[in-house]
Amino acid sequence: MNVEMINKTRDGNVRPGTELHPFATLTPERVLEAAEAAGFEPDGRLLALNSYENRVYRLGSAGGFRVLKFYRPGRWSDAQILEEHAFTAELAAEELPVAAPIVLEGETLFRQAGFRFAAFECLAGREPELDAPGARELLGRTLARMHQVGARRPFARRPPIDAQRYGVQARRTVLASPLLPAALQENYARLSTQLLERIAQVYGEVAPVRLIRVHGDCHLGNLLWAEWGPRFVDLDDCAMAPRIQDLWMLLSGEPPEQQAQWAELLAGYEQFAQLDYGELRLIEPLRALRMLHHAAWVCERWSDPAFPRAFPWFGEGRHWEGYLRDLAEQIAAIDEPPLLAR
Repeated sequence: MNVEMINKTRDGNVRPGTELHPFATLTPERVLEAAEAAGFEPDGRLLALNSYENRVYRLGSAGGFRVLKFYRPGRWSDAQILEEHAFTAELAAEELPVAAPIVLEGETLFRQAGFRFAAFECLAGREPELDAPGARELLGRTLARMHQVGARRPFARRPPIDAQRYGVQARRTVLASPLLPAALQENYARLSTQLLERIAQVYGEVAPVRLIRVHGDCHLGNLLWAEWGPRFVDLDDCAMAPRIQDLWMLLSGEPPEQQAQWAELLAGYEQFAQLDYGELRLIEPLRALRMLHHAAWVCERWSDPAFPRAFPWFGEGRHWEGYLRDLAEQIAAIDEPPLLAR
């Protein structure tokens, strides 16, 4: 489906706010100008890194390589971004392996040509191989230490990962999107309602659920592996959530495989922190919320040309038919027995 078609109403007019995508004016020249204005002394080397929500670049400079992250306009407030920076710096101060924001003249958030951006250490590392002996146990230990820091105090400004934001609001976004075929709207409305009802029921049974500051988007794409262990990057989605939020995305495969992986993670985790085993019942509800949220995220960002390029199938009916089957299967998955605590 063509982005130009999606961005037009039925009378042919361009939808308000879609004439230019948020990063249309962020050229390489402006990135270098921004880096120079902030004091990073760029040497001309600039590489765009894989990122959809923001724009991220590896910058060569007199002080070595840096990673510049230009925040999507209108997504986070300054206070919410600074909470991300403060949390990351707090983790780094405890010698945890995170990409910390660079401080210049007491500031971590910079502005140039209408954009807000930050600079981070450029961490070296390879793609993680979690099946290597001891890897998951080491990862579990590291996450436990991060969570102990995250449990010290709450975020004041950043929104939580919960059913309202990731479920109810996401559902509303998808139903309003022209990407969802009209013939499938009724099915989506029905299945998403059933899913949200089931999620609410499980949360009610597990309550109270303790929320702490977590990475929030802890998948393998945000994880590098150095000689001595994991390194975490991109805390852009850090939020208040249950501890299990940072653990469940590291599990994959069939239930027996996930059970074995979980045993390794937990063996490391419990060396530094305790997990409420009731949170194991939240794994499938959290997976369901991520499924709902991801569809809404793509729908909401469709006017950014990076999204039709990355998800060219998203406007096709067969994609949505498969997605609805996945939602139906996820309703059933929530009712399956959870992972065993040990």
